[in-house]
Amino acid sequence: MDEERRPSLRRRLRKVLVGGAKDPLDHSVFHKLSLVAFFAWVGLGADGLSSSCYGPPEAWITLAGHRHLGLFVGLATAVTVLIISASYSQIVELFPSGGGGYLVASKLLSPRLGMVGGCALLIDYVLTIAVSIASGAEAIFSLLPVHWYGSRIFLAAGGVIVLTLLNLRGVKESVAPLVPIFLLFVVSHAFAIVYSLVAHADSVPRMLGETITDVSAATTELGFFGMLLLILRAYSMGAGTFTGIEAVSNGMPVLREPRVQTAKRTMAYMAFSLAFMALGLMVAYVLCNVRPQEGKTINAVLFQNVTAGWSQNTAFTFSLLTLVSEGAILFVAAQTGFLGGPQVISNMALDRWLPTRFAILSDRLVSQNGILFMGAAALAVMLLTGGSVAFLVVLYSINVFITFCLSQLGMVRHWWAEHTRVPDWRRKLLANGLGLGLSAFILVSVSAIKFHEGGWITILVTGSLVAGALAIRAHYHRTSLLLRRLDDLVSVTESPGGTTLTPAQANEVKYDPDSQTAIILVNGFNGIGLHTLFGAMRLFGGSFKNFVFVQIGVIDAGNFKGNEAIEQLREHIPREIDRYVQFVRRNGYYAEALWAVGVDILEEADRLVPIIQQRFPRCVFFGGQLVFPTETFMNRWLHNYLAFALQRRFYRQGIPFVILPIRV
Repeated sequence: MDEERRPSLRRRLRKVLVGGAKDPLDHSVFHKLSLVAFFAWVGLGADGLSSSCYGPPEAWITLAGHRHLGLFVGLATAVTVLIISASYSQIVELFPSGGGGYLVASKLLSPRLGMVGGCALLIDYVLTIAVSIASGAEAIFSLLPVHWYGSRIFLAAGGVIVLTLLNLRGVKESVAPLVPIFLLFVVSHAFAIVYSLVAHADSVPRMLGETITDVSAATTELGFFGMLLLILRAYSMGAGTFTGIEAVSNGMPVLREPRVQTAKRTMAYMAFSLAFMALGLMVAYVLCNVRPQEGKTINAVLFQNVTAGWSQNTAFTFSLLTLVSEGAILFVAAQTGFLGGPQVISNMALDRWLPTRFAILSDRLVSQNGILFMGAAALAVMLLTGGSVAFLVVLYSINVFITFCLSQLGMVRHWWAEHTRVPDWRRKLLANGLGLGLSAFILVSVSAIKFHEGGWITILVTGSLVAGALAIRAHYHRTSLLLRRLDDLVSVTESPGGTTLTPAQANEVKYDPDSQTAIILVNGFNGIGLHTLFGAMRLFGGSFKNFVFVQIGVIDAGNFKGNEAIEQLREHIPREIDRYVQFVRRNGYYAEALWAVGVDILEEADRLVPIIQQRFPRCVFFGGQLVFPTETFMNRWLHNYLAFALQRRFYRQGIPFVILPIRV
């Protein structure tokens, strides 16, 4: 037996790569797994900060010969960041359990619009991972010999795999190693911005004068509205800067209690650091007279100009560290997709828009299936595009504004409906109204600009995911209608004179370990469990004198939200399973219940089996399995066949396990 229970090679390898199991019933586990505001800023804010590597430069290049207009673009970008962040702080207050734009749109608009926002956000998170890692690989290979450049796809693919493994280990484990990289980026770029301002302080009046001249020249050349359109186009092309703000409201479950305060503090860190970086870089570009150079990024040219008067070694060291930090933080930015994506997936799975298996937690208490999905999807995108940053950027930053618009629209509708009960509703309505207006403008302009360049691919893929979600939800709805017929047994068995077990026994039956015992695996007091019980009686007549009902409560993304939620689950299961016991005892049989709570039913079943066999040596296990009218791919994919998995495991231990088909 000891040899049989020895962990397999696969389990031992998994423990090395992912780590050992964590106890979900440990009251301190939420404190150990959660992130304080600083770590949340690193894990969730890197996406926004990393966009300074391509957002402001893209806007700067768009302005071409009128680069002093970049000051207006930088100011507008900074203000937009602050407005959207303020509007999302209100979402955090109203939805403290998390869910982000998906939950906001689902609750305040409609479930279907929420689903559309969730699908859009999922695609955006996949592209966040792909474009961030591809950009990081490109930045690092730009420091290496040119003939090595084609091999960057291997580094990018390896980066996706490494981050996937880190996230499978846990949230805190995936964020902690990234802190030094994040801090190096923030410190080096903040220094470069401040140094350029101090070193060129005497040029500020001249810069303002040249800006007025540039405005006049652009007006003469393009007309006032033409100049305005140029500024708006540059503003839209730098829209990647705004991605990542959504991540805090979506990642609430990973934040330290009190979550609302932690989330708002994290949002403040993100907003001010991102606004400073967006505006500061634009000002630095103007002061340092940055011009595009072949084979160099705009930021690389900026650092070259900033260090022009330094000694050669100092200038080289600073530029190298800064550029390496840029490449590295782009890898860190992918973490936002790995934190936010699985949260959206699990929430949609709980609402039956996606397969329910995506709501399951691993023994490391993370959404393992969601993380693997995000990693696999990002890897596929990376390989299909050849890691081309130019192409990935075209696909990027459209979808997040769909979610922005829906969530802001939902909040505007909420404040208007609640204006009689909320004293400062005008201020709240204004914040979300401004967020809605800016998000809608950026969505329309970015979609129009990028559509023919390849943005249509993003819209097509998102539409396909929406269609798939509708099909999945429709299937689960049809299944629930079929299961209602089974659940009619519940009311019948609990009504006076309802269904009875035959043959009837004496009213008082005592525990007899030598009698035949039926071990019925159930999941709540429902039609499936009752059909399994009646099926065992029908097939084996009066052979069984003892009945033991076993239920294992699954801790998933829906109830893993705090110690209180776990305790509610632990209180609910005994009440449910006791209804079986009382029903069987009323019919003259001996019955008792056994239950457990965990993240893996198979593992918990392994722990319970020795206890059951010791108390009831002559036992047979029974489990019910749904049988649909027609066998389809959707049936096989969307429903678990746990009974067969348990049967295989028990079979290896020589334990009899009978699967009873339940036709629906």
